[in-house]
Amino acid sequence: MTLSQVHVRKAELSHAAIANVEAGELAEGAVRLVVESFSVTANNITYAVVGDGFGYWNFFPPKSDEDGLGIVPMWGHAKVTQSNHDDFAVGERVYGYLPMGSGLDVVPGNVSASSFVDTTDYRQPMSPIYNQYSRLAADPEHDPAREAERMIFGPLFKTGFLIEYFMRKDDWFGADTVIMTSASSKTAMGLASVAKQNSPNIKRIGLTSAGNVEFVEKTGLYDKVATYDTIGTLAIGDCVTVDFAGNAGVLTKLHEHFTDMLKYSCLVGATHIEARSTFGGGDDLPGAKPTLFFAPDHAVAFFKEHGPVEGGKLVAGSWHGFLSAVEGTVEIVKLSGLEAARATYLEMIGGHVDPAKGIVVEP
Repeated sequence: MTLSQVHVRKAELSHAAIANVEAGELAEGAVRLVVESFSVTANNITYAVVGDGFGYWNFFPPKSDEDGLGIVPMWGHAKVTQSNHDDFAVGERVYGYLPMGSGLDVVPGNVSASSFVDTTDYRQPMSPIYNQYSRLAADPEHDPAREAERMIFGPLFKTGFLIEYFMRKDDWFGADTVIMTSASSKTAMGLASVAKQNSPNIKRIGLTSAGNVEFVEKTGLYDKVATYDTIGTLAIGDCVTVDFAGNAGVLTKLHEHFTDMLKYSCLVGATHIEARSTFGGGDDLPGAKPTLFFAPDHAVAFFKEHGPVEGGKLVAGSWHGFLSAVEGTVEIVKLSGLEAARATYLEMIGGHVDPAKGIVVEP
């Protein structure tokens, strides 16, 4: 069996090429999946940007004789095409972490009616959150009519949910305002939606580029929308910032404007690829020290505290509210072929992201 994979040069993220490789024999206890669909979002770009530091390149090692290549992880749906595992039949569909490619082999463990964990050896050092797969036939989150929305928004929404939960548990660090960069990003929209639902007394300010102001305002998720060049005019008061942009200049402006009124500085993503800064650091900035928010660790802690059933209900409640809020704001665009995935990835790496569109690729 031949697999197609998009190989990205880790030292030059704008270099991506399609490679055809042999899948080899399926191991005992393993299941072979064909990738049906996945979304390409700014989240995937973050995986590439911080891939070496957080192990994202390690999930799907490319079959290649050339060093320095990696495969960007995606979230999507896949179908069993071959099985050496008694619990899995050909034709079963799953949802989870997939390579930017046409297929992969997994070794299911901790199998239940609704999920399993890939126990492949090289995936074990990374966060277990990424190794979990949902079996759609018994998955309580699965809605056949909302598969595209789940791929586009689901992982990003959950990050926003966990940020709000973390902030709320700490009483928003004494602040009454949250300021979010890259307000048009789906993760920021997720945070804004959950904060609107669960922390209505916290004012939500979204920062975005001038070209995205209209889109961000139309979402109705923010109390105020401002552009990056107006940071110096924002009202001074106790606040927290959540930086999804990864833009060192923007982060510096926020810290220098709010100084000691900035009670917590949260670093999450890197949507401004052309001006990305190193995660962490910022010791020389006034106000709270910028602190990285690593969603997988917070997810493990959240479900340990609430358990999978109750935790799932809490996430699902906010998820349905979010879907209602964003319905109609983002056009779902479906593309066919792995070349479309490669081209979309390169556009996003180049900073060309249309927040009003959600891209789904069927390789």
